[in-house]
Amino acid sequence: MQHLVFVYGTLRKGESNHHFIEQSEYLGMCETLPEYALYDLGAYPAVVPGRSSIQGEVYWVDDEVLAKLDLLEDVPVEYRRETMMTPFGLAWIYLYQQPAELDVEIASGDWFQRV
Repeated sequence: MQHLVFVYGTLRKGESNHHFIEQSEYLGMCETLPEYALYDLGAYPAVVPGRSSIQGEVYWVDDEVLAKLDLLEDVPVEYRRETMMTPFGLAWIYLYQQPAELDVEIASGDWFQRV
């Protein structure tokens, strides 16, 4: 089975975990509705419900890749998967579940502009 996945941090092209999805079909860039907030946790980002738009990429992934992403994201402990609408259809997004640890918001909504 194929799944759409929206990635916004270390899974994006050029980032440290992109190898997990580099063989998957890249559909394009996407900006979410203003329903999220992006935070810098140092080595990786966190997205939680909020009032900002987030920049990311959308991929078609198979069951095997999705299972590997769930392990990487420590679902359901550190992150959970929810669906969101993209121009390509309904996609999974990983939302952070430890909001007490958040303090450095990336106002641009783009992980690439965190510095």
